[in-house]
Amino acid sequence: MKTPAAVFPSPCPGLDLLHVDADCVVLVKPSGLHSVPGLGADKQDSILTRLQAHDPCIYAVHRLDRDTSGVMVFGRHKAAISHLGKQFQARTVDKRYVALVGGAPGPDAGEINLAMRYAPEIKPRQIVDDVNGKPARTLWRVMARRPGCTLVALEPVTGRTHQLRVHMQALGHAIVGDALYAPPALREASARLCLHAAELAFDHPGTGARMRFQVPEEFSTITF
Repeated sequence: MKTPAAVFPSPCPGLDLLHVDADCVVLVKPSGLHSVPGLGADKQDSILTRLQAHDPCIYAVHRLDRDTSGVMVFGRHKAAISHLGKQFQARTVDKRYVALVGGAPGPDAGEINLAMRYAPEIKPRQIVDDVNGKPARTLWRVMARRPGCTLVALEPVTGRTHQLRVHMQALGHAIVGDALYAPPALREASARLCLHAAELAFDHPGTGARMRFQVPEEFSTITF
């Protein structure tokens, strides 16, 4: 049996909640905040620890990079956590990101298939490695072209760490504000990483109904 779900205050300080019920919580993670606590005292503040202050049973079933903003879902009990986790593993969750990238991609859409691996010699970076890397696939399409930059929609078919950031860099159009992968001019053009998880769709762990959440990005007006 499920334990009674803790009640979240409304509004909930420090949390931008989109949906709350007995099975899951959906919210918007801001850029600059960890999804889950990391190693070290300075990395303990996170979306998960803030949620667990209201409900100790809650758990993360996926993550966003610290500097990526956007929609996340969390399970509130073991059955819900397992149900949601299996959807991410089976890739039945719809995920769409929006990024502002440097330059102007030639075509209006494309697909990136470049294997990746962690590079301990330049941690925490990932690199493209066709020999030792794990398969990684990203679909992309142009949303709007602006002077010096382009707004693109990104759909990660696989879920490698830093996949979208590495793939766009490899395409020759690094993400604006990316402190790890962008050249200095693009890195300094924005105070934040211009990558946002704009849409997330999954089957509700209790009812099975398809749920879809969309939140627009906040950096589409940046130009060069």
